[in-house]
Amino acid sequence: MTDDTWASLADQFADKAYASVKGYVRTYVMHHQLLEHLPPPPASVLDVGGGAGHQSFPLARAGYDVTLLDSSPAMLDKARQNLARLPAEAQRRVTLLPADGEHAEEATGGRRFAAVLCHGVLGYLNDPRPLVTQLCRCAAADGVVSIMTGNAKTMAVRPALERRWDDALAAFDARTEIGVLGVPGRADTVEELSQLMQNGGVVPLGWYGVWLFVDWLEFSGAELDPSDAKQVAATAAVELEASRRDPYRQLSRVFHLVGRKGPN
Repeated sequence: MTDDTWASLADQFADKAYASVKGYVRTYVMHHQLLEHLPPPPASVLDVGGGAGHQSFPLARAGYDVTLLDSSPAMLDKARQNLARLPAEAQRRVTLLPADGEHAEEATGGRRFAAVLCHGVLGYLNDPRPLVTQLCRCAAADGVVSIMTGNAKTMAVRPALERRWDDALAAFDARTEIGVLGVPGRADTVEELSQLMQNGGVVPLGWYGVWLFVDWLEFSGAELDPSDAKQVAATAAVELEASRRDPYRQLSRVFHLVGRKGPN
């Protein structure tokens, strides 16, 4: 028996999902969104629930000092595998830390970071408040807090594109669903998370969409070829532009909220 919920999902999530066009788009779009707000390297970055390091290891390559925190031994194993593929210099800038995000401050010894990331984690928690509080506490003065989670205002998009019309009708007022990995998930709103950030002394700077057109294509049955590098790059460029603009970002099933910690 194991308490690691992700033990049976690590291969599917860390390998297959990120090898898809959607996986590439997520990493590419969020990397560029982050670079608009992060201080220059070698600033310190804490990636809470960082999984296999797909988002934070590129930052280590770029010169940032990265601490990846995750409670799943299976996901940390994937992170070690990915870490071994980095150049030696980048590897030396990464620390892997087994811990629950709701105890991040204790796990990091009270260290304060120039940036705190938490991507794709809140949706698996019944109550986001304890974790958001920890994210804000772990950020240094003027530090960045970056959260990505499901968009509660677009819950009907996926079932509608999959032509599950009864589910789509019910989803307009829903906050939960069974996600693409087969695990129950919960969604938030930009306004709610912005308030939680402010409660923790972090001022919201702005928000972005993450997936739009690739979602519509995938859920409507289209097959996207990850081996077509030219097409994938063009797709990512369009998704990045859509992520910054209304009304497109409002239609994304996932949003990325960025804030900055005030002075202590």
